Amino acid sequence: MVPLEVLVTPLQSSDAGGIVLLLFNLLIAGIQIAGMWMVFKKAGHAGWKAIIPLYNLYIMLRIGENAWWWLLLIFIPVINLYALYKIHAGVARAFGRGIGFGLGLTFLGILFFPLLGFGDYQHRQSGGLA
Repeated sequence: MVPLEVLVTPLQSSDAGGIVLLLFNLLIAGIQIAGMWMVFKKAGHAGWKAIIPLYNLYIMLRIGENAWWWLLLIFIPVINLYALYKIHAGVARAFGRGIGFGLGLTFLGILFFPLLGFGDYQHRQSGGLA
């Protein structure tokens, strides 16, 4: 026979750890969104476009002067990693940065988008390296 205490215990705990984790995740997302917002503004696009999923990738394609069909490759497993790198490398190139910065935008966006957005980097119309 199962004790009564086991039957009436809630499945979720009400400790503050979940709330702290949620607030931490929101802080991380907010920092990256703020960085993307500033990158978009520097590139001559409206900052609000950074918060719309998939549309922000399309805008990054335009900033990096890549073809629109790279966005379709996002939906193919394994190839999507290269497509994301290609999109972010184009953005890095448009700001005069190289391959390493493109990898940073792809895999460590929480650090590199605010660095690019709030740093002294300027958008270059031609997209070429200096």
